Amino acid sequence: MYAVIETGGKQYRVAAGETIQVETIPGNVGAEVEFDRVIALVDGDVVKAGSSAENARVRGTIAAHGRSPKTLVFKFKRKKQYKRTIGHRQDYTRVTVNEIVG
Repeated sequence: MYAVIETGGKQYRVAAGETIQVETIPGNVGAEVEFDRVIALVDGDVVKAGSSAENARVRGTIAAHGRSPKTLVFKFKRKKQYKRTIGHRQDYTRVTVNEIVG
């Protein structure tokens, strides 16, 4: 059984026992979190999507908070002596999926 959930403007395919890395979710490490925006739910050959999957829930536990490795952005315009280097580190939350309730 697996589900497709939406959080942080992105969609993730999750199954019970998996650990996923999502956009930052408020809460302490070890806190329970529930994803109520379930887009699809697949159990064997049975597929629920759209309005038939809106009652499904995915429950998990916050495993860690962190920051991803730095991504460098370099801008330049040739012959104009224009150069800019910008770094970005995205915050994330690791969530361990405990159960999928459909």
